[in-house]
Amino acid sequence: MLRVAVYPGSFDPLTFGHLDIITRSAGLFDQLVVGVLENSGKKVLFPCEERVEMLQEATAHLPNVVCESFKGLTVDFARKHKAVAVVRGLRAVSDFEFEFKLAAANRHLAPEIETIFMMTSHEYSFLSSSIVKEVADLGGPVRGWVPIGVARRLEERFRRSGEAGNNDE
Repeated sequence: MLRVAVYPGSFDPLTFGHLDIITRSAGLFDQLVVGVLENSGKKVLFPCEERVEMLQEATAHLPNVVCESFKGLTVDFARKHKAVAVVRGLRAVSDFEFEFKLAAANRHLAPEIETIFMMTSHEYSFLSSSIVKEVADLGGPVRGWVPIGVARRLEERFRRSGEAGNNDE
């Protein structure tokens, strides 16, 4: 039986912290489906299709990783892929309370699907997509925090959007 897990998120943008979780999870499961959430209620920098492209580029070396978008409940996405687990990354203790509540809700909705919490590696424990966007918006270097393709897209996006520091996103 194929052991499938899903790793959902907005990935706006993808960071090395996300890639750390993806790489390590791919080693634990036969297939890892990275799900990019299409959330119309959340303001995003990159459209969903572009976030999927960035993930596909960054995970091309991992043959058992599939990247796609989804709408709706994570548990429905997991069921669609016959996943046995949902992988959730944790950076710090502060992430745990939110993730614990989410896992409890998912457990209620889909008791057959486990939630696996994975701590990101220490060097990425401070890293978030929000920090990456803010630093990039202010003209700071982000190439050590995101894959090169993501860094290029961030540089282009903030150059196009006007002078650094004047972007609302």
